[in-house]
Amino acid sequence: MASVDSISVSQLSRLIGTPDAPIIVDICIEPDFQADPRIIPTAFRHPFSDIAALVPQLAGKKVVVICQKGKKLSQGAAAILRTHGIAAENLEGGNFAWRDAGEPLIPVSAIPTRAADGQTLWVTRHRPKIDRLACPWLIRRFVDPNARFLFVAPAEVLDVADRFKATPFDIEGTFWSHRGEACTFDTMIQEFALKTDALLRLATIVRGADTDRHELAPECAGLLAASLGLSRMYRDDLRQLQAGMDLYDAFYRWARDATEESHNWPAPQPTVTT
Repeated sequence: MASVDSISVSQLSRLIGTPDAPIIVDICIEPDFQADPRIIPTAFRHPFSDIAALVPQLAGKKVVVICQKGKKLSQGAAAILRTHGIAAENLEGGNFAWRDAGEPLIPVSAIPTRAADGQTLWVTRHRPKIDRLACPWLIRRFVDPNARFLFVAPAEVLDVADRFKATPFDIEGTFWSHRGEACTFDTMIQEFALKTDALLRLATIVRGADTDRHELAPECAGLLAASLGLSRMYRDDLRQLQAGMDLYDAFYRWARDATEESHNWPAPQPTVTT
């Protein structure tokens, strides 16, 4: 069991991918990181010796600090943050415990270059439907919680990407796009090494809805209907994206926790014993 100021691998794993996930700060020293240049989903790297510099951006947030083994560096850095009033924990066992539990680790080389503000910037076609909502959800929940998304006219995507140093996605002929029968959401799961059971289950639904192959899963038609409904409800693509985050949060929690649950009417009555 994790100590009062620590969080276990299983506890953190349950939070990642949800709106309640903490901010994760990886403070592994450079030689340790270079030996295995991967990070826990949503983590960002920062030197342990300058941990107090993060106080302004972490104020009021829940934070988990991670080092290689969950010992002196992460425990010390989390303690320093707590002296500044920040709710900080360290990951029990560190990156080694996360790795040994078989939890996903993202290759840092797969993450696009961050802007000066530390955020990734992405661009795609306006009026999103399925892939162009599913991918931003995946990025914000598992890669970069602060990622920004630009929605522009189809003919301008590549020029906007060039001029504003944004990463284009779900555009034919680009790296982050469909590959064969797989859609862009599949590509991101592959490249970010996020092959969990729940995300692979969700990917099948996204693929079926996005490529009109509803036979892949019974839920494909429902996702298509909800996506088209959102596109009629919102003229503003960013407001639609925010609503889409809630939609995919629900689908993800179903894919992770509720696939065996059913619903019927009338509701089953409790057995009465005498």
